[in-house]
Amino acid sequence: MKEIKIESTLYLFENIEELPEKVNTLMQRAVKAREKAYAPYSNFNVGTAILLENGEIVTGSNQENASYPSGLCAERTAIYYAGSQFPNVKIISMAVTAASKKNKTIKPIPPCGACRQAIAEYEIKQETPIEIYFMGEIGPVTKSNSLANLLPLSFDKSVL
Repeated sequence: MKEIKIESTLYLFENIEELPEKVNTLMQRAVKAREKAYAPYSNFNVGTAILLENGEIVTGSNQENASYPSGLCAERTAIYYAGSQFPNVKIISMAVTAASKKNKTIKPIPPCGACRQAIAEYEIKQETPIEIYFMGEIGPVTKSNSLANLLPLSFDKSVL
């Protein structure tokens, strides 16, 4: 038996004001998208903003449904829109923010597993990493230089 060690490097900004100006703007767009979330069941609003290589910014918010599996997370709403409207344009970075109507979210909230898998698909497709910034409603912001830091053993088309 051989041991395999997997390491990830993430960066932590104390707050949104500490972000570089371009990323701060992207996060502000994610906050606006979060305000458009439809989350009557979880009361957990999520917003995402994606910066494309052509300078376009695409946003998405979570959209819930009484038939729970039919809802869609903010990250996938935004990334699928980007893929359908700009199919050959690379994704440079994405900002994600989450807020609960029950308690103040003060820790960075990363993408869920399904969203990580969807982001991995696009990162592999474009053959370049996607920077991911995520935060709660307030407080610190975490940065990952690639989805690979959040999902190091991804499932992709190479195994099919």
